[in-house]
This record gives sequence, structure tokens and C-alpha cells, in this order.
Amino acid sequence: MSGADRPNVVWIAMEDTTPRLGCYGDDLARTPNVDGLAADGRRYPNAFSTAPVCAPSRAAVMTGCHQNAIGAHHMRTTHTNDDAPELPTPYEAVPPHYVTAVPEFFRGAGYYCTLDEKADYQFGTPFTMWDHHGDGAGWWDDARDPDQPFFAMFTNGVTHESGQWDPTEPGTDDQFGGAVADPDTDPDAVDVPPSLPDTEETRTAIARQYDNVARSDQWVGDLLDRLDADGLAADTIVVLWSDHGEGLPRSKRWPYDGGIHVPLIVRWPGEVDGGGVDGRLVSMMDLGPTTMAACGLDVPQYVGGRRFLGPDADEREYVFATRDRYDESYDMVRAVRDHRFKYVRHYRPGTPYRQWIPFRNRHPVMRQILERAAADELEGPEQWFDARRPAEELYDLRADPHEVDNLAGDSEYSDTLQRFRDALDEWRDRVDDAGDTAEAEMVHDRYRGEEQPETAAPRFVVNAPDHDEREARTDGLSLEAPATLSLYCATQGASVAYAFSEDPVDDDGSDPQWTLYTGPVELPEGETTVRAKAVRYGFEESEAQVGAFTVSE
Repeated sequence: MSGADRPNVVWIAMEDTTPRLGCYGDDLARTPNVDGLAADGRRYPNAFSTAPVCAPSRAAVMTGCHQNAIGAHHMRTTHTNDDAPELPTPYEAVPPHYVTAVPEFFRGAGYYCTLDEKADYQFGTPFTMWDHHGDGAGWWDDARDPDQPFFAMFTNGVTHESGQWDPTEPGTDDQFGGAVADPDTDPDAVDVPPSLPDTEETRTAIARQYDNVARSDQWVGDLLDRLDADGLAADTIVVLWSDHGEGLPRSKRWPYDGGIHVPLIVRWPGEVDGGGVDGRLVSMMDLGPTTMAACGLDVPQYVGGRRFLGPDADEREYVFATRDRYDESYDMVRAVRDHRFKYVRHYRPGTPYRQWIPFRNRHPVMRQILERAAADELEGPEQWFDARRPAEELYDLRADPHEVDNLAGDSEYSDTLQRFRDALDEWRDRVDDAGDTAEAEMVHDRYRGEEQPETAAPRFVVNAPDHDEREARTDGLSLEAPATLSLYCATQGASVAYAFSEDPVDDDGSDPQWTLYTGPVELPEGETTVRAKAVRYGFEESEAQVGAFTVSE
């Protein structure tokens, strides 16, 4: 597939959203734009994130690898943890050297790649991933050639967990997407999960979520309208998804379906029939390789995600999710799901589900749970919060979609339990689950010491008819055409970018438009200044190298 024939790509990423959407059968939802996208595309009702919290989940989405396979499983690896003072602060996850982010593959294939605006994928914000990363970035950038295909990702925080807080209370002025005190959705009309107290506070929080999903739907509509107005809709794959489930207690941060079940809708005119539903199991780590394959890009063998679209689409038997350190609290939970059953394994059995996470504790429903627990007023399934954890949980999701009736001790399900045990053990061996390694040890190993390493500065290698390859100097040279410049970085796995500039050699203070280096660069005739910089994911960026060259016929 040539560059001109490749489709454009738009990823629309909602935050903290389970499928509270009209196209998923929710009668309370007010989502005409998302519903219209589903009517023109294909809906995947069995899509699940790899983690019930944003940064580890996004690490998997952006690399096509499960976060526990690349050491990106602890939430917010720039967090200072008093329980592990030996960790450098801050620090980034360092994926294996062979891991490259999905948008960087698209850049290497000639796509113009943008992100508006949230990154939060654990290994820093490598400058090589995007042509433009920031507020307002999109296919409309002046720097994009009108004939250049694009990969544009958009995020907003409207549906973030903090949008369920009461904005009139002290300490809620940092809500990501904002909220209203009195929601438009009728709190009496919402369904309350049995694991939460059925109170005014819970109902109001859920009603706010419906309102925020409706606000996010308007944002989706604006993006789709602009794509259509620019005459690009027919040539663009649009994918709508969420990083994980919604921000209610026992949903976000927990690998139950409330924390990992997400919407997934794909519109691809001419390739995907409108109104379709595909019930296959999808892990969100599948999103990158599926999109790459759809656009004719090669998918590296190390990628763990599978294709859920096209003639070579895979059928998954299971999806896997994990819970590790989230903010201040260490934990280790693994979960595996098929179409009917969910198996959860706790690696700290006997400890309470209750953990102290200050940000989560600001949620009005969590505050009420804490108050009810202190007063010994938790009832029925609500008592999970104060309960001691078993080693294993098993749920029949058809009969028990809220996952409150643990069947792990029921002999009738012993064969099913063993099947899931074996599936989880096999998966952990296959990905070499990084959760088995102490965090401080993992960081020390990948940092090669205590401090974050700096990527080695790239070197210039000049190729020209009159140039002696043995000559050490590669700056200030006068060369005969044709002349090319190769770039080399001694840091294994580093990505390199370059920029031409008319600035003086010693003036490297500006931030140029970096071009991803994919092979020898032709030097134009005349005087040329070249800047080059490198980054290994999770390392500090290198210093910029600057060289001046004069090429004549």
C-alpha cells in the first residue's frame, strides 16, 4: 500500500468511561454523536483495558505490549513513594530497547502525527513520537503537507473520575473536566451497583457521569463535523475508545468489569459496514497493531497485541488485566476473562481490599464508604471494602455481571477454576510478568544505577564522493554532491530526529520541527546547518548535536 493510498487515522480517547452509551443499549445515555458513529461503523461490546487505571493502560495502548511485559505496570512512575525511598525521584518506566510507540511507526511510514493533548503513558513524552504534541494539535496543522496522510489522537478529561466530585466542596478546584453540583440526569433513574451504598451521594455521582459522557459526546461530534467539513471523512479510520472503566469505587483501580470494560467503535468507510457488531474479545493492547495493519504498516513480532479487524483478525480466548502499585499503595492482582467467566488472583490474600489512596478518597462515594465502614454500617455486597481478600475469585458474568458471588470455593466450578489458573500461569510466563520483580530492583536495573540515564548524543556520519570516511571531523565540511548524512546513536534502542536550520552553528536554543530519522538524509546544495537529537524511552533526551555543511556540484 503506497503512502497516497493509505487511510488517515483518528483516535478519539475518552477517559474513565464504561459503555454508558445509547448504542450500547443504555436508555439514560444522551450520546447522539457516538451513536451515529456506531451506526456508520462497527461496535465491539467485549473490549477491555489491560489495567483499570490510566497510565499503565495507555502504556499498553501506545506500544501494543501489555504493561507488565515492559515494566510500565505501576501507576504513575514519577510518584515519590515513602515505602521505597531508594527509588530515584522522579523516574520513568524504561521499556525494553526494542519497543517503539505506535505513532512513531506511523511517522516512519510518512504520516503526520499529532496528539491533543494528554500523554501519560509512563515512559515520558519522547519528542520523536509526534510531529505536534500539545493543545490544538490536529490534522489541520500548517506544518502538515495537504497530501500527507495523518494519524491524529485526541483526548479530553470531561469524563475523568474527578468529574463525579461535588464542585461546591473545598479541594475540588482541580477537577480535570469539571462538573456541576446538580446534574441534568435524574439521580433517581440511575442503577446503583450492589457493591456500593444506594444513597443520594452515589446516585448523584453516577448522574454526573451520565452528564459528563453527554458533554464528551458533544466534543466527539465537533471532531467528526470538522473531519467531514475538511472533506476527509471518507478516507479516515476513526476509532473511539476509553483508557479504562469509570471512576466509581470498585471500578477504577480494580480489574472487575466496571474498571476494565470500555467502549470501542471503529468507522472505516468502504471497509467496515455500518451498524455492525463484533462480539469477539478485544484487549486494548490490540488497538495499535490493528490500526497499523489496516494502514499497511508492518507489525513487529515483539508486539503482543492482536488484530481484531480485517481478513487476518484473531480470535482471543482470554483477555488479561492487572493491578499493581497505584499511587501510594502497593498491590498485586491479576485477572483473566473469557466471554462468560472472570478469574481474579490476589497475591496478598488475607489483606483488606481497603487501601489508602488519598486521591481516590476524595470521591464522594468513597468518602461515604469510609464513613459507613467506620460506623460499621456497610451492608451486603458493600462489605467487600472491609473484607479480607481470598486468594482467588471466580465469577459467572452471565448470572452475576456485578461480580459479587465468588464461586472459587464451589466444587461445581472446579474444572473452570483450574482452566483459568492454568491460563493465567501460562500468560504470566509468556510475558515474563514484571510484577514479580521489586520496583526498586526493576528501576535500578533499567536505569543502570540510581539516576535516570541520559541518551547518548547522536553522531554525524558523512557520505560524499570527496569525503574520507576515516576523517574524524564531520562539522564545517565542504562536500561535493551528492552528499548524504547518516545519524548514529550509541544508546541501544534510541530514536533519533533531525532538523535543517539556517541558524548559526552555535545557536541551538530554539526548538525546531524535528523530523524522525529513518535513513540517510540528502544534504541540499549550499550551506546547511543540521541539528540532531536522540531519546531512549524512559531516558533523558540527549544534548542536541549541531553541524554545518557546504555542498557544491
